[in-house]
Amino acid sequence: MFASHEPYSLACAAEKLQRMSALDNPHIAPLTEFVHSIRVERGLPDAIPYFDPLDGGLEAKALFLLEAPGSKAVRSGFVSRNNPDPTARNMCLLLRQAAIPREDTILWNVIPWYLGNQVRIRPAGSTDIVEGAEYLGKLLQLLPRLAVVVLVGKAAQRARPFVEERSAARILETHHPSARVFNIWPDKRKQVLAVLQDVAVRIKN
Repeated sequence: MFASHEPYSLACAAEKLQRMSALDNPHIAPLTEFVHSIRVERGLPDAIPYFDPLDGGLEAKALFLLEAPGSKAVRSGFVSRNNPDPTARNMCLLLRQAAIPREDTILWNVIPWYLGNQVRIRPAGSTDIVEGAEYLGKLLQLLPRLAVVVLVGKAAQRARPFVEERSAARILETHHPSARVFNIWPDKRKQVLAVLQDVAVRIKN
């Protein structure tokens, strides 16, 4: 039994271990192998987090693509709404508010690996987007029920042509849910919620 779906719950070591033990479950195992293959190909054994087994995995109807994993995702080992950082917290609460069933969703990044150094992450450049997008086609093939792809933030939106070439799913765009964005532009929280509510409608059937 998992400890919590709540924000910041992956700060708990026991929660992390429980999710690690679920990575071979049928709905997530092919995605775990996908991560392993990228790690080997790129020579990055520790910089590419796993998909969260609490999400829908192969059964997902909505894919949320952000820019790249942050340091907290690398530390927890998962791309997850439950990571102990404000962006993940905002994503967790907004998805809940939009009433999108977790089992219908999956979270990932256009660039699967951490960018930057031990001090700080760096913004994605054009080469990063192209190199990361190379793996989007492989990911999209693993998600046969996908109805919607949401590009979250301006960096992720630069990958739109790659997604359009590789998927018939509806593509939506929204703001990055960072604390900085919402603090400077409070109305953007409402705009993100509106997009997520649209997603809820589109995947209902």
